[in-house]
Amino acid sequence: MKEVLIMRTVPIVTEYITISQFLKFMNIVSSGGIAKALLEEEQITINNKIETKRGRKCYPGDQIYVKGIDTFNLVKDET
Repeated sequence: MKEVLIMRTVPIVTEYITISQFLKFMNIVSSGGIAKALLEEEQITINNKIETKRGRKCYPGDQIYVKGIDTFNLVKDET
């Protein structure tokens, strides 16, 4: 059976968010250590490229895919 995921839009108010912060903000992980392990297992792609560094900066317009969870599109929060 093929995995079907819907892209979710996530607004951010800052210039960027690190992938580790993003994973915690979205309640995908509860700590930086768990984020690091998830990244090391190559479970995350940013703009269709595997990401393994938890300090990677993500900007509005970036697309983040978390295997088995969802796809997220970052946008600038204009409010």
